[in-house]
Amino acid sequence: MDAEDWESCSNDEVSVHGINNDDDDEENCYSSGFLSKLQFRKDISKAVWVDDLAMAEVVEKKGKMWVTMGIVRSGNTYCFIEETLFLIEIGALHLLDEKGICLSLKEVYDKLSFEKSGCFWELFEVYRHLKSLGYVVGRHGIPWSVKGQKTKAGNCTLQGSQERNELLEMDSKDNNTIIELFHNMQITEVSPAFDVFLPNSKFRKSSPGDPSFVVYLSRGTPPSRVEIEALERKHGPIALKFCHVENGRVSFFSFDRVELAVLP
Repeated sequence: MDAEDWESCSNDEVSVHGINNDDDDEENCYSSGFLSKLQFRKDISKAVWVDDLAMAEVVEKKGKMWVTMGIVRSGNTYCFIEETLFLIEIGALHLLDEKGICLSLKEVYDKLSFEKSGCFWELFEVYRHLKSLGYVVGRHGIPWSVKGQKTKAGNCTLQGSQERNELLEMDSKDNNTIIELFHNMQITEVSPAFDVFLPNSKFRKSSPGDPSFVVYLSRGTPPSRVEIEALERKHGPIALKFCHVENGRVSFFSFDRVELAVLP
């Protein structure tokens, strides 16, 4: 692919460094910093941004990274905004609008401000950090695949295919369930962000198993003991990690019970 073609699909203020021929290991391609360095790749996937869903529908998949990225609905693969932006940053994805025009990196960054995307800059920084470390990361509570599960068609007014309608309904249902749970628990400073899995060559979207840990984003003061105990009861044996983002730095912390011996 010519450099001129790539420039039409990226922000011209971002410098391009080197050529990377490894199409499968996206975590090795990410370069940390406030603005990632775009890289050339031999094989690049393509996706179309669907405004009604605030997601990207993948139309051309290249590389093994799709084993652990994107959710599958009725045979189609969709990417949340954080996945889409991460793949664009590492040079693995071209994102088109519904007219077939390639979106610039700046235009994709702007989509983080859309409320219905379910993401914002701090969450994206957490996602990007975890992916750069090699973890398998998915949105908390959102199934990777609904294979073997039944979805109700419902009365959805969104124009488009049946697959998109089902996707929109399931996404909304999952989000409402999470919001309701946390409203009942009266937790205001922490919110569930991602289910995180260790790298696993046998990972399957249809049967991912339990995550290695669940990440909660803490905004403001750290969670109280009551909040932590409520979350521990909710997740059972699954470990919890809390993260905080400040000035571009992502920090993770967890809590353990410690009993101090009574000194004589």
